[in-house]
Amino acid sequence: MSIYKRLGVRPIINVAGPVTNYGGALMGKEAREAMNEAAREMVRLDELQAAANKVIAQRTHAEAGMVTAGASAALTLGTAACIVGLDEAKMDRLPDTTDMLNEVIMPWHQMTSYDHAFRLAGAKLIGVGILGGNSHPDEAYIINKRLIEEAITEKTVAIAYTYTPLYPHHNNHPPLEEVIEIGKRCNIPVIVDAADQVPPIENLHKFIDIGADLVCFSGGKGILGSQASGILCGRRDLIASAAIQMLFINGRSFEEWNPSASLTHKEKLGRGMKVTKEAIVGLLVALQDLTEEKFAKRAQHLRQLLGGIAMRLDGIAGVQTRITTDEMGSRSTPQLEVIIDEKVVRKSAAEVSQRLEDGEPRIYERGKMLHKEEMVIIHSINLDEETARVVGERLYTSITG
Repeated sequence: MSIYKRLGVRPIINVAGPVTNYGGALMGKEAREAMNEAAREMVRLDELQAAANKVIAQRTHAEAGMVTAGASAALTLGTAACIVGLDEAKMDRLPDTTDMLNEVIMPWHQMTSYDHAFRLAGAKLIGVGILGGNSHPDEAYIINKRLIEEAITEKTVAIAYTYTPLYPHHNNHPPLEEVIEIGKRCNIPVIVDAADQVPPIENLHKFIDIGADLVCFSGGKGILGSQASGILCGRRDLIASAAIQMLFINGRSFEEWNPSASLTHKEKLGRGMKVTKEAIVGLLVALQDLTEEKFAKRAQHLRQLLGGIAMRLDGIAGVQTRITTDEMGSRSTPQLEVIIDEKVVRKSAAEVSQRLEDGEPRIYERGKMLHKEEMVIIHSINLDEETARVVGERLYTSITG
């Protein structure tokens, strides 16, 4: 019996993608084994983060980097770094930013429930954009770089940008390159939320390469590290500030403490959002294991598994299937679209999705999450041979039964 069943919790099959509420993405074998090994010994977290800094900097092309307790924590720590820099007195006051420079500019159409991560640091979010009255709700706020420039004041400490190529025509607007150009010209850091933007693997360094000051990634999505991990990478001074605000030198005198100069300066530490040694190690091993060759091989295997599910549905009247990827093509994780003609099948895609959720094991798919009313979408990141077989059978019976 699994640990979850012993706790009275029903496991699920997550084919909705690396969705946090459904457990994210399953870790690779190497990362799991590394976390088990890391749990057997103790280390100083500042020294472990200094080692992580080297690995992250190499993979992301950043000056420095650190492992955080998820991408949301990376956003909060990065924002805090932009607000206080290396000023210890200001650190002690956060999230109270009264009389501090604390404004973070962000396009209205990129704002989500994760905005709280910026406000948690004490930032005041300044939404920028023009409401288009006749537009679709997802496209309501149309923005150009001029509006960002006009929103900058003497209190602006950062510009936040959520990179979402799933909707490139209105979410990534204006282009990130233009926003970074404004930031460089006005000496204002640009924070990029790229939580779920791996794969493709090149995105690990893409945003730093084009000039972003800070970039945040989730460790528990496409990187296949611990679900409780993330990455904050970018300018060395900002990473040093973030490290100061996360690490802790419990039980040691200030004079005795000697942190790695490659990570942070010798300052008093002692704030929250610390990440465990096991999560740090799991993330680093997963990051080192993430290569184009291995990803291409795995993506091919996942397409084969999706092909098997499609074959199980072959011949059902009113059902069409196609294996797709997003605009990143072969460099992204494939998914299977099961298009359902409600008039022929006598069931809607939503009804089929609900049957998948109500059955045993419970299966959560992607179409409902993306509001694709005509289809069920099977994301492949968590598939193996057995789960693919189960998903295929359950889809067949949910459609035909």
